[in-house]
Amino acid sequence: MTFTHDTELSLVALADLVNTAEHGHGDELTDPAALDALLARCRWTGSRSHDPAELHAVRVLRDRLRPLWHLPEDAVVAQVNAILREAGALPQLVRHDGFGYHVHATSPAAPLADRMAVEFAMALVDVVRHGALDRLRTCSAGGCGHVMVDVSRNRSRRFCGPACASRVNVAAFRARRAAPPA
Repeated sequence: MTFTHDTELSLVALADLVNTAEHGHGDELTDPAALDALLARCRWTGSRSHDPAELHAVRVLRDRLRPLWHLPEDAVVAQVNAILREAGALPQLVRHDGFGYHVHATSPAAPLADRMAVEFAMALVDVVRHGALDRLRTCSAGGCGHVMVDVSRNRSRRFCGPACASRVNVAAFRARRAAPPA
């Protein structure tokens, strides 16, 4: 099972946002410029205030979303429904920036944190509907702590990125080479 293009983009952006939080690596969202960089990577559109209040609202949202990786389905559903309700989500089809029709549930003029919250909640709606909460994972590399979304067809992704995968694979290779012959 694969997700639609817009759902996959939102899920990856959600994990990217959550991974900016301090968990052994320091907080990456330290100023509006850091938020700008994140939004550029995620190709985020719509209005922006570029002020500390906007940054604070996104950081609060991030802290609200991180626990979703570890909650049971009913708790995820309760959180998703609360986010959609609080933001007054009104799903509608839109087309912009070279993307075909896809669903937005807020106005492009809505505050950034509201737009992000609803976009992520809508993506999580698809995850829950497909019974795919097991695709929300934490990186298997020891000491990493980053979250990820496994969007592979065979549900085999274990690492948040190539750096962690390489580090684990090199360590395993070295351990095999150092082991006495059987």
